[in-house]
Amino acid sequence: MFMKRASIRLSPALAPGVLAASMLATVSALPAQTSIAAEGEIYHPMLVTRTGPFASAASGVSSGQQDYFALVNANGGIDGVKIKWEECEFGYKTPRALECYERFRGKWKIVYPNSTPVIFALSKRLTEDKVLGINLAGGRSESTDGKTFPYLSPVILNFWSQAASTIRYIAQQEGGEAKLKGKKIAFVHLDNSYGRQPFPIFDALAKKYGFEWKSWPLAWPALEQSAAWVDIARRFRADWAIQWNYGQSCNVPMTEMKKVGFPIEKFVGTLWCGSEEDVTPAGDLAKGYVSANYHGVGLDFPVIQEIIKKVHDKGKGNIERKRVGTVAYNRGVLTGIIIVEAFRNAIKSAGMPLDGKKVRDGFRMIKLDGKRLKELGAEGLLPELVFSATYHGGIEPQLFQRWDGKKWTTISGWVPPYEDVVRAEIKRAAAEYRKQTKQ
Repeated sequence: MFMKRASIRLSPALAPGVLAASMLATVSALPAQTSIAAEGEIYHPMLVTRTGPFASAASGVSSGQQDYFALVNANGGIDGVKIKWEECEFGYKTPRALECYERFRGKWKIVYPNSTPVIFALSKRLTEDKVLGINLAGGRSESTDGKTFPYLSPVILNFWSQAASTIRYIAQQEGGEAKLKGKKIAFVHLDNSYGRQPFPIFDALAKKYGFEWKSWPLAWPALEQSAAWVDIARRFRADWAIQWNYGQSCNVPMTEMKKVGFPIEKFVGTLWCGSEEDVTPAGDLAKGYVSANYHGVGLDFPVIQEIIKKVHDKGKGNIERKRVGTVAYNRGVLTGIIIVEAFRNAIKSAGMPLDGKKVRDGFRMIKLDGKRLKELGAEGLLPELVFSATYHGGIEPQLFQRWDGKKWTTISGWVPPYEDVVRAEIKRAAAEYRKQTKQ
C-alpha cells in the first residue's frame, strides 16, 4: 500500500555543510507527520533518491523494495499484517535525509537510506532511538560487529570485503598474489565516506603483496573526471584502475579512458557501478567493462515472476516494466526480503505494534538458508545469510560480471575477501569506536 511521496527541501538558510546536530535541531520545527497505519498494518517510511545524478540506480533499488512489499500485500500480508509505506525523497543529499528522518521520527521501524554518508550522519541518532539502520553492501564496514554497533548493519558484503575481494580478483587475472608485486593500481572514487571506505584494506594488502595504489578523489557529483584520467594513464601509468563512483558518475570513465588510451579490460568497478543504468549511457564505450555484484540478475527467479504476475500485470507496479529484473531492481527486491523477514520475525516473537527494537531483534533472527530462500522464491537471487546479536553480516564473497553492450554476463565464481585482513580491520575500528564513545 503506497502513500503519497513526501519531498523534503532545504530552507535557504541551511547550507549543505551544516552540522548534523544543527540540522536535527532545526527540523524539529517541521509539522508532525499525520500519516499513520491502520490497526493491523505496518507503517514504513522510506528514504529514497529519485532525483539528481545518483537517481539512475537508486530509483531502481527503492522501487524493487516497493514491488516486493506490494507482492507481500497481494498475498495477504505478513500473517495478515500489510505494509503501508511512504517515501521521503532526499536526492542523495545528507542534510535532506536528516530532515526526512526528523519528519518521521517516532515512526521508523528500520531505516535504509542506500547512502553511506547518511548512515554515518544518522549513526548516533539511530542508536539513541533504538532503530536499526541498514545499508546493504555499504554503510559503516565495522558495523559487522553487532555488539559494538547494536543498531547498524551492512547486512551483506561490507565495503572492506568488497575492496579485498576486488584485489583478489585482480590477483587472479594476473596469475596469483605474487604477481601483484610492483603493480600500480589507481583508485577513482567519490570524495566522501562511501568513496574512502576501501583505504585501510588497500593499505594493508599493498603492504602484504607489494603493489602501489593511489587515490583520485572526485568532488560530488563526480561528472568531471578528465584531469584524473590523464594523470592515471600518462603520469601514474596504472596497470589497473578501480572505480568507486555512483549513479551517473559510473559511466564517465568510459569516455575518459577512451581519450587517454586506458584499456577497459584493466578497469574494474564497484558493485555500485554495476547496474544497467550505469553503463547504457556510455553506449559501445562500455563494452567489456567489468564490475562486481553480489546477487542474481534477470527475470529467472520465482519471486520476480510472481511480482510480474501479481503486481505489474495488475497495474500496481512501482517502476517501468522494462526495468524489472535489472541489477538495481533485483537489489531492491532482496532488500525488501530482508526487511520483511525482520518484520515477520518481530511479529512472531514480540507481536504488534512494531517498534525499532522489536524489528532489530527480528533482524538478528533472520536465517535465510537454502530452504527458506526456496520458500521465498529467491533461491539463487541472493546468497544464504544468517545474523546474530554479535554478527550483523558483511563478510561475504562477490561475483564479477562483464557488460557486452546489451546484458551482464557473470565471468567469475564467488571471489572471497581476504577474511583475516577484513576481520582485523573490523576489530581495530570497532575498538577505536568503543574508545571514542566510551562504551
